[in-house]
Amino acid sequence: MINADHISAGHIVGNEYRGYNIVALILHTLQIHFQDGGSHLHRIAWAHQRLKVFSFQIYRIQADTGERVANVVVMGTGEPMDNYDNLVRFVRILTDENGLGISQRNVTVSTCGIVPKMYDLAEEKLQITLALSLHAPNDEKRQELMPIANKYSMDEVLDACRNYFDKTGRRITFEYSLVAGVNDSEEDARQLAGRIKGINCHVNLIPVNPIKERSYVRSTRQAVENFKIKLEKYGINVTIRREMGSDIDGACGQLRKSYMEKTESEK
Repeated sequence: MINADHISAGHIVGNEYRGYNIVALILHTLQIHFQDGGSHLHRIAWAHQRLKVFSFQIYRIQADTGERVANVVVMGTGEPMDNYDNLVRFVRILTDENGLGISQRNVTVSTCGIVPKMYDLAEEKLQITLALSLHAPNDEKRQELMPIANKYSMDEVLDACRNYFDKTGRRITFEYSLVAGVNDSEEDARQLAGRIKGINCHVNLIPVNPIKERSYVRSTRQAVENFKIKLEKYGINVTIRREMGSDIDGACGQLRKSYMEKTESEK
């Protein structure tokens, strides 16, 4: 496992995905995608710093473990599309045969839905996977959960997803964080299936991790399973993300919160 002193830019998945996977800029759903109160320039600076440090981390991990990193996911703790030029440069270096030589098909970039940049990315003709943080079946609920939804409607972001598939042939991933009593009912699943029907896609269900300063509660296992079954009945490809470490505040969204609290206490 990589020493925590070496992962200030994000959470690196070590032994559980040993030899083939690494996750950078780990998804911090509640703080960034749902209720981001930071300024636009702050997000750009954060993302720029993280991409630079992450490039170093990949080399460091390979040197420390003697194993090759084969899969990269850029998501959360800042919107990658806010740092678009450096993001694309990073992906090209990452996948160039003279760089790390990672297959473009093994790179995923997540976005909360910056529509113009989604269209720009499609024009790059990269073979990377685009993952959209959707989190709701309609505009009303998405606006409640994600401030960015007040700027770009679901129709707009889904049209951008269709365009991305048309231009690249790459299946879209929809990230959907399940919050008890908010977006996890069978009716929510029915509406979601109707909105994404016809898109070559895969839905990744994420039981939300509790964070102390938010009131959101994780959906029950039964609710998550029912949601999955309902989507599958409508012909949607679905998986449930395996969550680990929530009991020690080490799961998605909790690491950054714990790190920030520690940093504040040391000031």
